[in-house]
Amino acid sequence: MDIKSYNYFITPNTIQKPKKEKFTDKFITHTKNSADMNDTVIVPRTIFKGYLGFMAGTTLTSLGAIFKKQVKLSKTLNALGVITCLYGTWAFIRPFIVKD
Repeated sequence: MDIKSYNYFITPNTIQKPKKEKFTDKFITHTKNSADMNDTVIVPRTIFKGYLGFMAGTTLTSLGAIFKKQVKLSKTLNALGVITCLYGTWAFIRPFIVKD
């Protein structure tokens, strides 16, 4: 026959502290519809390339405007920015124009 003893007293070491909530967890717990945080949208690869082209092109053009005193660098960055924006436009519009 085994005699087992149980400790039913609460000591400061046995009290569990609530977990500290991460900053990103607050978005999920405080949204009315938590499915909004987990839903994903499938974007075709060419449209995503178009967005990247727009962002990179505007960044290059902005850098070209910043370096006005260095004429060669400014013109090169502006030309690359325009070409990248044109590619972004083509990549964004192509799925809507060209049908397989």
